[in-house]
Amino acid sequence: MTEIEGGERKVAELGNWRESGAFGEVERLALEVAERMTHTGQKVDDALFGRLRAHFSEAQIVELAAAVALENFRSKLNPALGIEAQGFCLRPRR
Repeated sequence: MTEIEGGERKVAELGNWRESGAFGEVERLALEVAERMTHTGQKVDDALFGRLRAHFSEAQIVELAAAVALENFRSKLNPALGIEAQGFCLRPRR
């Protein structure tokens, strides 16, 4: 499988990332952080931070959290201002 095919598989299986074999341990950890930061009422608790520290440096954790926060910001700001997708990242059809 090429890197592109693997990437396309990951995009296609993102909604099912917990059960998908397309994601490795560190990727699942990053996705869990993103999910917890995105869903109201969920938190990145001490246990999750401990797991993060086993794989990422402090700077990497900050960068991951900032990237997730930026995308959450965009997901609220863009629709409010009527900004639509520009077609740079098209999801494959199912």
